[in-house]
Amino acid sequence: MELLEALYTRRSVRRYTDQPVTKETIEQLLQAATQAPSAMNFQPWAFLIIQDRAKLAEFSTQAKALLLTLLEQAPNLRRYETALSNPKFNIFYEAATLLVIYGKPESHRTIVDCSLAAQNLMLAAHALGLGTCWIGFAQPLLDQPDIKASLGVPADYQVVAPIIIGYPQGKMPAPEKKPPEIIAWHGQASVQA
Repeated sequence: MELLEALYTRRSVRRYTDQPVTKETIEQLLQAATQAPSAMNFQPWAFLIIQDRAKLAEFSTQAKALLLTLLEQAPNLRRYETALSNPKFNIFYEAATLLVIYGKPESHRTIVDCSLAAQNLMLAAHALGLGTCWIGFAQPLLDQPDIKASLGVPADYQVVAPIIIGYPQGKMPAPEKKPPEIIAWHGQASVQA
C-alpha cells in the first residue's frame, strides 16, 4: 500500500473479527512506531501490550466507572453518559489487542513525540490489513498509579495513546472531512481571495 493511499483510507475501526494479532505482527508495528521523529531524538516512548480479553473487559468496566465519576469535572464527557452507563458497552470494542504508548518523563515534547509514533503505528497496521482505534476513554484509568503498578508500568510514565488493534469486521465508512482551514498564507503562493 502506498503512503498516500494509507493516509486517505485509514479509518478508526470499532468492529473486529476473532482472528488474533500475532507477536510478529505486533513487533512489526512497534518497529514502524519507533521510526517516528522525536524532539532532540529523545524517543520518549515505551509500549505496553495486553492480549487478554478478560483483563480488557475488566479494565473497560473500571474505566467507565472512573469516567462517570469525572462527569462533574469534565462536562464534555456528559454526552457519553448513556454509553458509559451501559454495562454492555466495552470501551475496547471487544478487540483482542490493546497496545498502549506511554511517554517517558525526560522530554518536554513527550506527548507530541508519542503521538507521532502512534500515527506511524496506525498507518502501518492499516497497510498490513489491520484496524486500529485510539481509545481516549482508557487514558484516565491507565494513568492511575495502582493500575500502572499492576501492569509493571513505571509510576512517572504518562499514558499517551491506548490503541486497540485487530482484523476489521467489514469495511468502515469514510467520515466526512472538513477542508483545511488556512488562517493565513504569506509569501509567493498566497491564497487569492
